[in-house]
Amino acid sequence: MDKKDENVSGGKREEIKEYGEVKLGDEKHRISLMTIIGEIEGHECLPSSTKTTKYEHVLPKLAEFEENDDADGLLLLLNTVGGDVESGLAIAEMIASIKKPTVSLVLGGSHSIGVPLAVSTDYSFIVPSGTMVIHPVRMNGMVIGAQQTYDYFKQMQDRILHFIATHSNADEKRLEEMMMYTGILTKDLGTILVGEEAVKEGLIQEVGGIHQAFMKLHEMIDASAN
Repeated sequence: MDKKDENVSGGKREEIKEYGEVKLGDEKHRISLMTIIGEIEGHECLPSSTKTTKYEHVLPKLAEFEENDDADGLLLLLNTVGGDVESGLAIAEMIASIKKPTVSLVLGGSHSIGVPLAVSTDYSFIVPSGTMVIHPVRMNGMVIGAQQTYDYFKQMQDRILHFIATHSNADEKRLEEMMMYTGILTKDLGTILVGEEAVKEGLIQEVGGIHQAFMKLHEMIDASAN
């Protein structure tokens, strides 16, 4: 490996370390790889011991990808427990507005606000053992038990449900049923979907792994060029 190759390789390692993002290229297509891992950090900093994806890092990278002529498609890898609702929804809206081909792959899981992120791309995959958890909006800290608080929670849940239904084949009423289900989570409301179950419910389009995700993205890039 010559010095130039070392610089490129070192740069890619640094991008992965800082942002979970790197550009992959072959003779045909140049693909940007982005990861959403751990907990999505919003306006408040989480403890240093918590694995996080910072939305203020992700948004500029997505904007750069959209305007970068050297990038043909985006592969989004997801393994997240959820996190800040507003920040997660902001990332999902930005991904959904990208004009270049985008594909998501749910690995360990894409829970809570990770569900809108998983469906925000043009096409979605989940590995057979991957999980998706749909549950009501929750808030930490003091909550005032007033009608205005309930209305705020309901409005936020409706925003999330509408986004998921709009960007997937899932039915909005069915999503709300799964969100409020009491039979699976012992201490909480909600539904856990594993692999093929997420496909059957219309959330994810196909069960598959990294090979299938790359193949689909290459296929979509070719189609967009015609």
